[in-house]
Amino acid sequence: MLGYVMRREVTNPRIRDVAAAAGVSHQTVSRVLNNSPKVRPDTRQLVLDVMERLQYRPNRAARALGLGRASAVTVVTSNTMLYGYAGVLEGIEQAARLAGLAVGVRVVESESPDDVRHAVEYVSDPTAGRIVVVAFDPAGAGVLRALPADVPVVAATEAGGLPGATARMIFLDERQAAADATRHLLGLGHRTVHHVAIPSEVPASARQAGWRDALAEAGAEVPEVVPAGWDLASAHEAGRRLAADPQVTAILCGNDDTALAVRRALHEAGRDVPGDVSIVGFDDVPGAAYWTPALTTVRMEFVALGRACVAALVGEPAPALHPPRLVIRESTAAPRR
Repeated sequence: MLGYVMRREVTNPRIRDVAAAAGVSHQTVSRVLNNSPKVRPDTRQLVLDVMERLQYRPNRAARALGLGRASAVTVVTSNTMLYGYAGVLEGIEQAARLAGLAVGVRVVESESPDDVRHAVEYVSDPTAGRIVVVAFDPAGAGVLRALPADVPVVAATEAGGLPGATARMIFLDERQAAADATRHLLGLGHRTVHHVAIPSEVPASARQAGWRDALAEAGAEVPEVVPAGWDLASAHEAGRRLAADPQVTAILCGNDDTALAVRRALHEAGRDVPGDVSIVGFDDVPGAAYWTPALTTVRMEFVALGRACVAALVGEPAPALHPPRLVIRESTAAPRR
């Protein structure tokens, strides 16, 4: 006969368990751990009594938290695969490793109030350390705006920052590069430039603003913006709309993925690139130079942006952020006469 003994799994109480038992927020427990003067004496004693009763012992990350600093960085992002997001993550990891900081990632699933609230609660816990929010989209922007003021946070955002957010924001100013890309196309002889835009968290994104600046400066027609999502299918549909118009000879795309899908739609419509239509992308993904034709695009230094975010968190001088610049390749040419 086989016998066995059931062993009860022992779990260590967490800061949220202490907060629930004491009837306070986990931010209050954090302030008690950090000996903050903002906690009333009776509340402090209550929390300390609950810690003793639950035999709570702060973990190393929580103990390391002092004056808003911890031995970890948590990155809040809605996407880890798109080139810009992945580049920022790479830069954060590089800089955090050199600073002796562990890196974690909290993916916010959507911009819904529940998903934003859950992400905010997660990173408000002191064990999350310092926070970098990649606020390129509504989900990240929602988290940034909802974070409590006492959470140490820096955000990577679109150019110009986010209205309604008070945290420190670092960005690459792509307005001038978008204008340069548009001027390049106009200089080749195109009468105007159409724009397939990616989603933006600001009323007029820097990419759209630069495009409009250059068209207005040249006295060229300003076509209606053709919106696309972050997905290739919506960009392909935008490309199909433009491919059906024989007056379209030049397109500035919101990013290189959009340019790839637009290029496919033009090919399906029998329109040659760059013979019939010139295309410019944005970001300069690693494969852009190896497309057929090689993509003219704007180079964005996302890795440097991630490093700058960590430098701002730890109070070090920020590395130089090179401005976005146009890289001219094979996908642009003079229009056929």
